[in-house]
Amino acid sequence: MNISVELTLTPLQDNYEPAIIDFIKCLRASGLTVLENPLSTQIYGDYDEVMELLKKEMKTALEAVERGLLYIKIVKSDRSDYEPHF
Repeated sequence: MNISVELTLTPLQDNYEPAIIDFIKCLRASGLTVLENPLSTQIYGDYDEVMELLKKEMKTALEAVERGLLYIKIVKSDRSDYEPHF
């Protein structure tokens, strides 16, 4: 089963950029399809592969910040080829 995941990491501290950059770099290195925009990062792939990656990398990202929020949305389909129709 393929899924699409949207993530937003929001450290609640000064000097927050290094934690976000490290998190995104680890996701990119996974070999899965990873797309980014200024507000979130999307990951596309097989459910088990994506969730195994997220289990590890979300914990690492949260341990790297003093306080933070991690928003996650999961869609049951691969939406990596989505194009707006307007």
